[in-house]
Amino acid sequence: MKRDADSIRETRMKARRITAMGWGLFFLWLGLVLVLDAGIGLILLGVGFISLGMQIARKYAGLESDGFWILVAILFVLVGAWELFEMKMPLMAVLLMVVGVGFLVSATRKSPPGK
Repeated sequence: MKRDADSIRETRMKARRITAMGWGLFFLWLGLVLVLDAGIGLILLGVGFISLGMQIARKYAGLESDGFWILVAILFVLVGAWELFEMKMPLMAVLLMVVGVGFLVSATRKSPPGK
C-alpha cells in the first residue's frame, strides 16, 4: 500500500514540476516578446509551442496528456502564424472551409464492415 502512495506522490510531483516549468516559460516568453515589441502573433506562436511542449513533456514523463490543451495549443500556433504572416483571408472563413471539407471527406468514406 505504501508503494502505491509513493507512486501517486511521485506522479503528482512530476505533474507539478511540468506545470511550474510551463508557467515559467510562459512568463519569460511573454516578457521577452513584450520587451522586443515583436507583436501579438509571436506571443501566440510561442504560447502555442510552450503548451505543446508541456503536453509532450507530460507524455515523456509517463503522465497522461490532455487532448483539450493539445487542441488549444494548435489553435494558438495557427492563429499566431496567421497574425505573424499577416494573412489577408479571414481565419474564421478558412477554419469553416476546413470543417466543411472534413465533413465531405467523412461522408464519402466507406464505413467499416459491421457499422
